[in-house]
Amino acid sequence: MNQFNRRKILKLGGAAVVACASTGFSPFAIAQGSKKVVVVGGGIGGATAAKYLRLMDSSIEVTLIEPNADYHTCFMSNEVLSGERDISSIRFTYDGLKGHGVNVVKDMVSGIDATKRVVTTAGGQSFNYDRCIVSPGVDFKWDTIEGYDAEVAATSAPHAWKAGPQTALLRKQLEAMDDGGTVIIAAPPNPFRCPPGPYERASQIASYLKHNKPKSKVLILDPKDKFSKFGLFTDGWKRHYGFGTDNSMIEWVKGADGGTVDSYDAATNTVGATVENFKGDVVNIIPAQKAGKIAFTAGLTNEKGWCPVEGKTFESTIHKNIHVIGDSSVASPLPKSGYAANSEAKVCAAAVAAMLSGKDAPQPTYVNTCYSVIAPGDGISVAMVYNYKDGKINKVEGSGGLTPSEFNAEFRAREVQYAHSWFNNITADVFG
Repeated sequence: MNQFNRRKILKLGGAAVVACASTGFSPFAIAQGSKKVVVVGGGIGGATAAKYLRLMDSSIEVTLIEPNADYHTCFMSNEVLSGERDISSIRFTYDGLKGHGVNVVKDMVSGIDATKRVVTTAGGQSFNYDRCIVSPGVDFKWDTIEGYDAEVAATSAPHAWKAGPQTALLRKQLEAMDDGGTVIIAAPPNPFRCPPGPYERASQIASYLKHNKPKSKVLILDPKDKFSKFGLFTDGWKRHYGFGTDNSMIEWVKGADGGTVDSYDAATNTVGATVENFKGDVVNIIPAQKAGKIAFTAGLTNEKGWCPVEGKTFESTIHKNIHVIGDSSVASPLPKSGYAANSEAKVCAAAVAAMLSGKDAPQPTYVNTCYSVIAPGDGISVAMVYNYKDGKINKVEGSGGLTPSEFNAEFRAREVQYAHSWFNNITADVFG
């Protein structure tokens, strides 16, 4: 890392550079014996792990099991809501992974037997493994908001926190809304996938409304009293959407002021919060979150609903020979983000490849960058490098930081360019 500017690496997203920098890997020599790895889940974490295992050691037999034929990235999906991006641009297939020799199986994993080392599927298939990597993403705590469940989310109040059909539904609802309407975004409590995501979503929707339905507004109901990139977002909202004024296009109700949502009435499109009820024309409820379903089925979760892991290898502390990466893992201070999942997957793949070859797992470093676009030409970011020391993951002092708070139009426009470049780089890195 010393020969590179860390900031440039983070900005560019660096498929090859970050792969080496974040794991310290070099391809491992082919070893004797069985080397079968089953990867459960084809999101950013799972797809990256499957690809990089093959790149690190082509003698490893890698099977990726995923129920969907393609994947829509959550990052940049908010630009679909503003109309800045077509939904087809966030859709990716697994053809690239197949080209690397990954056996891609379209099926739903129904169980993982940690004792017999067997993964079974809803389609009746079974796969033996030497090591299993589980990347289940997040699931939702449907019992936390009265009247809101998976069926309601699919028909009237989409969460759109798993990009794809619900993203398209939310976009259609915004397009159909009359000028002067109210869009309600119910933000989730911590911890959840993509901490800045709800606030970038509010920004992108406000951008669409400003140019197409200027009498409308966005109301954010939030159980929290502060959120990721708080100062940068609120400053941007003031600049673009009149935040804090009587004519603000964005209103934010924090937890201390009654922003916690506890009910939803689909018949009237009414959201019940701590202090009062709010009627919306378009309602986007993002529920509280937990590890994906298979993590519970496989017994990989703790009492808080997440998966504890050993940070050097991401091996589960509950079941040996099973590794958990991405949003479901307990990997703090790494956030639950797409880039963190990508970095975790490379660290995990390097560890698994080494262990299957009878070597010790390499000493890892990890990286994360998160971009948010507040308005066209106004982007912000947060970046950080992490190391593994004294048995835990730590932030590397002075390695990252936030976009400067002082507004500079040229710099902010570059941040948007960096964001789009990062998107192109990381998706090529994962699926190419």
